[in-house]
Amino acid sequence: MSDACCAPDEQNRNNSINTPPNNIKPSKEVGIVMSNVKGGWFSMGSDNKNVFPGDGEGPVRDIFVDDFDISTFSVSVKEFSDFIDQTSYLTDAEKYGWSFVFFDQLKSDHYDESVRDAPWWIKIENAYWNKPDGNTKATESIPNHPVTHVSWNDANAYCEWSNTRLPTEAEWEYAARGGLKQNIFPWGNEFLVDGELACNIFQGTFPNKNNDPEETKFTVPVDFYKPNKFGLYNVVGNVWEWTQDWFSRYHDLEINVNPEGPEKGATKVIKGGSFLCHDSYCNRYRVSARTSNSKDSSTSNMGFRVIKN
Repeated sequence: MSDACCAPDEQNRNNSINTPPNNIKPSKEVGIVMSNVKGGWFSMGSDNKNVFPGDGEGPVRDIFVDDFDISTFSVSVKEFSDFIDQTSYLTDAEKYGWSFVFFDQLKSDHYDESVRDAPWWIKIENAYWNKPDGNTKATESIPNHPVTHVSWNDANAYCEWSNTRLPTEAEWEYAARGGLKQNIFPWGNEFLVDGELACNIFQGTFPNKNNDPEETKFTVPVDFYKPNKFGLYNVVGNVWEWTQDWFSRYHDLEINVNPEGPEKGATKVIKGGSFLCHDSYCNRYRVSARTSNSKDSSTSNMGFRVIKN
């Protein structure tokens, strides 16, 4: 199985040209809806037969995290637009002039460049957070959907502005599990709940036959499905979410209290899967699932949520 449906990492952009928002703080407290999560021990990772060995999901390890507040929803287009309005920050996609868009999101089937091993990912000029398909304004059409085309650098800049931070991978997974021990999904082990989907993933035959109804074909509003037991919405499916941690397939099993991953790396961990995940191709819409992307990469299926201690 490939992870190219997840989020292509082919940009190799020059990180050094990105700049933070000059420590600009909002004129008033940013109104992010937060869920309080009481810390504790949990079993992180998975040794299930459905995991991808190369992703480093295992071994299962006992991890402790302190209390924290995490945003109830993924950061929305509207919330991100408030940040842009106050700081005039330019995202990586805007600086480079393009971003990756899933081909079915485009109104035209005429395009010049796609990813070699994942031709459903198209390089689209002028695609960025407010024009996820390169044309349509997200602030007008989908303001309550998760913001996309946001790199790790961009998400981190938003955190600096809003006095928040990205979750560690351990915090993200602890919150996503919602207190359930070693369950596959945020709601349990069965994929369907009362015969219905509980998250936004690809239905049909990936990538060419999408049987999703129009309202769930791509991203859905941040509060679309039922929350987990910690009150968090859409922690799997919909959009991948950035974390603080550098990615490694190997885990330091001696650091089991508030782990923050390796000190350095080439890519950052993303969690949760997206609307492009499909059981036959990329079943990473599981709480233990993980993959990564470079700090300056942006796509139409990557977003983020934030934490306050």
